[in-house]
Amino acid sequence: MNIQKAIDRKKLDEKVVHMPWFVQQFIDYKLPDLSPSTLLEYIRDYEAFFNWLRAEGLSSAASNAEITLLDLETLRMDSIVGFRLHLTTRVEGNNSKITISRKMSSLRSLFHYLSQIAEDEEFYPLLKRNIMAKVEIKRIHKPKDTAAKLKGKLLEEDELLEFIGYIREGYGADVQNNKQALYAHELNKERDACIASLILNSGLRVSEVVNLNIDDLDITNKIIYVYRKGNNDETFKTPVYFREQSKDELTEYLELRQTRYNTPKREKALFVALPNGQKEGKRMTKRAIQAMIIKYAKRFGKPYLTVHKLRHSFATDYYLQNDIYKTKEQLGHASTETTEVYAHLTDKTMSEAIERRASSDS
Repeated sequence: MNIQKAIDRKKLDEKVVHMPWFVQQFIDYKLPDLSPSTLLEYIRDYEAFFNWLRAEGLSSAASNAEITLLDLETLRMDSIVGFRLHLTTRVEGNNSKITISRKMSSLRSLFHYLSQIAEDEEFYPLLKRNIMAKVEIKRIHKPKDTAAKLKGKLLEEDELLEFIGYIREGYGADVQNNKQALYAHELNKERDACIASLILNSGLRVSEVVNLNIDDLDITNKIIYVYRKGNNDETFKTPVYFREQSKDELTEYLELRQTRYNTPKREKALFVALPNGQKEGKRMTKRAIQAMIIKYAKRFGKPYLTVHKLRHSFATDYYLQNDIYKTKEQLGHASTETTEVYAHLTDKTMSEAIERRASSDS
């Protein structure tokens, strides 16, 4: 099991015991087919729903674990509308339409299992009445809409190389009067540039980058082996190609990985950090990589840029030179529908490139 899955599985095991017995049964049913990360999101969604039920007096349970099937069976449609309204207006922090749709889908999955699949000792459904069957969940996430939201928030053309160069040199010049920031940059600039370069030249997800081990890297053949999202075969790693541009950054980083970060031989992680107060390098966390990219992006003048938008930046650039099927395989998408966003993005990119060329020729 990869690192992030192991972490999420542990969190899942800790949280599921605080759920009603029928939710625990549902999680066990889904465990062979869904990743621990996905099921952990389910549990968080159920926590929010059960907390709301109890706060609204729709259940007399003293804790979420004591929520009953009868509590769910006797819910009315106005209760579901109330919960959706709660998610939209009353929860601290904004819930986007996509987030609300996902949370409602999580509930519908649970109710469907209880009413259509799970049985009691008399072979009757556990849930006799499924209120969620009446709830229509509209498709929110459309490729064209996603492309519109990403417009102007990605790296384009020469910016891909410029951003890597900025991490290596430009950022240091910008923070030269801040001794602490400058020291951290001098320590980590090769590693940070290597991470950005690898994502911008392969399209890896941040979770895939975090899980990388030294043995997963084949620099000679420009291949890196990763556990891909949605693949529940824990023994198989997918070969993913990276472009020539990353070879130099990877080679340079590997030469200093052990000495600069005092990395012990038992540490197999490709990307390591030396946390404050600690003597040995250890695997970088997802949060650390995300924060690192945001730090450089703000100074670079792209405040909306994130790790995932680096992946989008690669995909847009890659799609300009390949078809949708090659792009789908490179990114590890389950279907070409997800990859369609880059068709919409590249339509705009190509039209702008033609306009620039026309202006330079005139």
